[in-house]
Amino acid sequence: MADGCFPASPILVAAMLLGAAWPWQLRPTAATDIGQQEADRISRLPGQPADVDFPMYSGYVTVDERAGRALFYWLQEVAVEAQPAPLVLWLNGGPGCSSVAYGASEELGAFRIRPDGATLFLNRYRWNTAANILFLDSPAGVGYSYTNTTSDLYNSGDMRTARESYTFLVKWFERFPQYKYRDFYITGESYAGKQPDNNCTWHYVPQLSQLVYQNNKGVKNPVINFKGFMVGNAVTDDYHDQVGTFESWWNHGLISDATYRLLEAVCVHDSAQHPSPPCNAAYDTATEEQGDIDPYSIYTPTCNETSPSSSSNSTAMTTKRRRANKGRYRWMRGSYDPCTENHSTVYYNRPEVQRALHANVSGAVNYTWATCSDTINENWGDSPRSMLPIYKELIAAGLRIWVFSGDTDSVVPLTGTRYSIDALGLPTDVSWYPWYDNKQVGGWSQVYKGLTMVTVRGAGHEVPLHRPRQALILFRHFLHGEPMPRNGTII
Repeated sequence: MADGCFPASPILVAAMLLGAAWPWQLRPTAATDIGQQEADRISRLPGQPADVDFPMYSGYVTVDERAGRALFYWLQEVAVEAQPAPLVLWLNGGPGCSSVAYGASEELGAFRIRPDGATLFLNRYRWNTAANILFLDSPAGVGYSYTNTTSDLYNSGDMRTARESYTFLVKWFERFPQYKYRDFYITGESYAGKQPDNNCTWHYVPQLSQLVYQNNKGVKNPVINFKGFMVGNAVTDDYHDQVGTFESWWNHGLISDATYRLLEAVCVHDSAQHPSPPCNAAYDTATEEQGDIDPYSIYTPTCNETSPSSSSNSTAMTTKRRRANKGRYRWMRGSYDPCTENHSTVYYNRPEVQRALHANVSGAVNYTWATCSDTINENWGDSPRSMLPIYKELIAAGLRIWVFSGDTDSVVPLTGTRYSIDALGLPTDVSWYPWYDNKQVGGWSQVYKGLTMVTVRGAGHEVPLHRPRQALILFRHFLHGEPMPRNGTII
């Protein structure tokens, strides 16, 4: 065993998979399953620390043969002695942003990338200490996921993204049959929380949850043993999100009284996908008044103030994204920490890293790897205005549903999330209360009939980035279906 990882011998691994050493695993259905799974095993990542005690896999699953669309995944398992553990899918939003770039590399993933863009260190509060974490880059054209049909980059949307994410899951479970019938959850953040209001259009966490749930209906023992989902700082409902967003901006002193009144007057009843010219002008005024802050974490200094590795190029990219994102969700402007993006952009463009991850093996990604695809974001197609009817359907189905929110995010702020949840009209089981991490307030929570709401104090849009310890506490309580702790938790 080198560097804490399993050796890459197919014969040895096949014997372990089929033998009694891992009684929690099901026998693979065919030799080809073992072969493809083993081909996806990561032996070692460039710059990886020595104290890695968990297996990892990564590779591609083709979701559309004709168009040549293939989605890239990265599985970070728990240590062998901690199995069996649940399987959790993580999706980042955007739309058009990579789960490898954000979830895996600066939030809940096993590693962080150092400023040199070449070496890694372990994330002390990685979520694969509690569950097997499956990161997925979706749709095709995001991160390492690719398409051989150029027009796909200009016509992505909710429906196809959900359908192909489901196709990915079905095929992935065939490649990893040991996870069939295992407790399975879907998690994500931001646009990954947006959901349409009809049964023909889909989107990210809630829509994929709905699709899995509906395909499991009538199946006595479904292969995808879906138990529930959790979303963070999630776009939920256009009207309530915008009302809460403008109120949050005003309460935090980010905009003037006059601009607040203007936004309320000309924007809250607009379609976020097709805002009126007066609404566009009001957003521009609000952006000017907010100044040069990180809207995803309003109290966090920008990259230029904190890191010598920041560059004029990263600043230009941030400015470009602010100017370009003028379609759906006009308030979703800014960027994640540009310094962290710099590190991942350097690392994931290294040929040796791509080889280790089995990424870009066909050469289809013949462009610079990027954390987000501006082309996909700017040309996003179907995306209706509300996910509330879907929440109602899945709550009625008895699934475990948690919604969490970092309270220093101005992009999808807590205020908007609370308005959206209130609109569901759910009875309260446990009233609003502070939860504790040891003797400090970690945030607040309210338990409704069928849904749990949790805030994380001092966290921005990416909760596991800004409050990693508290995020892991949140994740563990979600998995166990236990309310957030009133008396503190030690992890």
